[in-house]
Amino acid sequence: MAHADARPPLGARRRRFVLELPVEEPDGFGGVLRRYVAGPVLWGAISPVGAAERLRGGRADRLPTHRITLRARLGVSPAARLAAGPRRFAVRHVETGARDLVCHVEELVEDRTAIGSAP
Repeated sequence: MAHADARPPLGARRRRFVLELPVEEPDGFGGVLRRYVAGPVLWGAISPVGAAERLRGGRADRLPTHRITLRARLGVSPAARLAAGPRRFAVRHVETGARDLVCHVEELVEDRTAIGSAP
């Protein structure tokens, strides 16, 4: 039986991710606006880990957490995000090994009530 933290085989790394890098610009009022721009395409494996509780709008929400394993590279940090199609993942922690990079991420879930969409 494989250990939960075992490296996924190379064949399992077939999920396409785009590394989204933060760009901050002055907002004209002394603060900054942060947006993300698409960076390099990376291939990796994703596995669910559980859920994290975050306080949003006066209530506790459970956000899905995952582990994404990529080939080791520079530029992946907690300031970045990973995108897989319409899904976005905020990088919370990065573990660097000799050949692998393991990102502990939270899936960013769009708040549909804020934009007035029907349930």
